[in-house]
Amino acid sequence: QVQLVESGGGLVQPGGSLRLSCVASGSISSITILSQRWYRRAPGKQRELVANINNAGNDHYIDSVKGRFTISRDNAKNTFYLQMNSLKPEDTGVYTCGLDSISHGGSSWAFEGRGTQVTVST
Repeated sequence: QVQLVESGGGLVQPGGSLRLSCVASGSISSITILSQRWYRRAPGKQRELVANINNAGNDHYIDSVKGRFTISRDNAKNTFYLQMNSLKPEDTGVYTCGLDSISHGGSSWAFEGRGTQVTVST
């Protein structure tokens, strides 16, 4: 099993920045990570995929965060990040990290954390 734990959320004023971290622990050596991603669920809305990055380093963002958010990773630390700049009130929500992987036996596995709250408000 792999556990993911997010951190870095909090309250920030519009225009501010936050960096979310997602640390993976557990049976990391038993899997090959294929992609890492960040979701968010805004109040009263469905969860949406905000950003993801694959093994080749190709990243993708939803239109509303392009140019403001950056997903990155530090494989040596089993950690990936979401740098969020120029935050807007509509970025408020619970941010959850996740990863897709394949085990050495060929089984696909997906893991997610429990989320961290981001609130953008004056």
